[in-house]
Amino acid sequence: EVQLVESGGGLVQAGGSLRLSCAASGFSTPNLDIGWFREAPGKEREGVSCISTDGGTYPAIFVKGRFTISRDRAKKTVYLQMNSLKPEDTGVYYCVVGEACIAMMRGYYASRGQGTRVTVSS
Repeated sequence: EVQLVESGGGLVQAGGSLRLSCAASGFSTPNLDIGWFREAPGKEREGVSCISTDGGTYPAIFVKGRFTISRDRAKKTVYLQMNSLKPEDTGVYYCVVGEACIAMMRGYYASRGQGTRVTVSS
């Protein structure tokens, strides 16, 4: 059974930073791409960023230059470093896994975690 446990969310002022973590277990993590999605009230869910098994990254255009995704294979953990946060980044962030980042960023992922809430105040 796939288990994804997110942490690191919280309340931060605009311009601040947070680092989200996703601890993965229950599957062969080196063979799956891992990414982040977010949901906010009144908005469609959207792919934030993804990292592939070979280390390639697929950030959404609205986070380029601000968010960085990385992967610690030994710890089976994926991180999302979020800098220069904006109020529109507010939402619940979910860790997701799947076979290919390109598809995952369009919403085609196999499993997701329970989410961690990020609130950015203006």
